Amino acid sequence: MASIEKRTTTEGKTSYRAKVRLKGHPAETATFERLTDAKRWVSSTESAIKEGRHFKTREAKRHTLAELIDRYIRDVLPGKPKSEAKQKALLGWWRDQMGSYALADVTPSLIAEHRDKLAGGVTVRGTQRNPATVVRYLAALSVAYTHAVNEWGWAIENPLRKVKKPTESRGRVRFLSDEERARLLQACKESSSPYLYPVVVLALSTGMRHGEIMGLTWDAVDLNKGRAILHETKNGERRAVAITGHALELLKELGKVRRIDSKLLFPAKEIAPQKPMDLRAPWESALKKAEIQDFKFHDLRHSAASYLAMNGASLAEIAEVLGHKTLQMVKRYAHLSEGHTASVVESMNTKIFG
Repeated sequence: MASIEKRTTTEGKTSYRAKVRLKGHPAETATFERLTDAKRWVSSTESAIKEGRHFKTREAKRHTLAELIDRYIRDVLPGKPKSEAKQKALLGWWRDQMGSYALADVTPSLIAEHRDKLAGGVTVRGTQRNPATVVRYLAALSVAYTHAVNEWGWAIENPLRKVKKPTESRGRVRFLSDEERARLLQACKESSSPYLYPVVVLALSTGMRHGEIMGLTWDAVDLNKGRAILHETKNGERRAVAITGHALELLKELGKVRRIDSKLLFPAKEIAPQKPMDLRAPWESALKKAEIQDFKFHDLRHSAASYLAMNGASLAEIAEVLGHKTLQMVKRYAHLSEGHTASVVESMNTKIFG
C-alpha cells in the first residue's frame, strides 16, 4: 500500500512525504514539494517494484562507473590473462572520462558523446584513432557493463547496446607478389638467424600468426601426421594446423638438431631458452635486403590467405585454415577468388543447360 503525508513547517512551507510499502519488500520513501509529483512517484515506484525493476534502478544509483570498472578489473580480468593488460588500458580511459557518473546516469547519449571524443582524438603516435580502435574501446566497456547487469545486478540494461559503432574499414590486404616472395625467401635463407627462414615459410604455408608460430612446442607438433595443435589462439579455441610440403621438410630437419633445454621450436639463446627468439632485427634486415616496402610480418598471414583464394579455396575453407569463427574477416579476400567462383557457376550452367 502507499500513503502520502502532508507536512507544513513553522515557516509555512508545505511538502509531501510519500511512502510505498509492499509485502516482501522494504519500505520506500521520498519527499516532494508538489502533491502531483508525489502521486506520480508513488505510481511509478509501485509498478517498478511489482515488475522487479525498482531495486535494480536503486543499485544503479548507488554505484558509479568507476566502481563497476574497478570491480571488473579486480574480479574478472585476472581470469583473462591474455587480454588483461590491453583491456585494463581501454577501461582505464572510460574510468578517467566518466568514472564519477552513477550507473543510472550513464546513458547511450553520454556514451555516444565520448565515442565521438574518442574518434576525434589522437594516438600516442600522433595519428587520429581509426574506427577499429574506437570499436575496441566500446567493446571493452560493453563486456564489463554486461557483467554488471547479469552477474551483479547493478543495472537493468547495458546502454552500449543502443550506441552505434563506427564503421570499420575492410582491412589491409597486402600480400607478396611472386617476385617479392622469391626475393624475401632468399634473403631469409641468407639471414644470420637460423630460424628466420623456417618461420617465414611456416607463416606463408599455414597462415599462422607470429605469436602462434613462436609459441609452438615440440609436443604440439606431429611430424608423422604433418600437423600442429595450437592450444593458445586469439579466439581462445584450440586449432589443428596442417603442415605439409617444404614447411614439413624444414621442421623435420630442425627436429634433428633441436635444443634439449627447451620445448620451443624456435627458442631464444642459451640464456633464456624458455622464451621464443626475437626475430625482429633479422626480419627487418631481410625486408631491407629483399627491397620490399610496406610489409609487416602479419602480412604473411594475408599472403597465405590470398594464395588460398587465388588457388580456388572457398571463403569457408580460408576461414577454417586461419581459425576465424565467421566469414566476416575473410571477405576481404573474396575478389581474389572471383575466377574460381566464375568457373563454378560456368560448370553448374553447363550441367544444367548443356
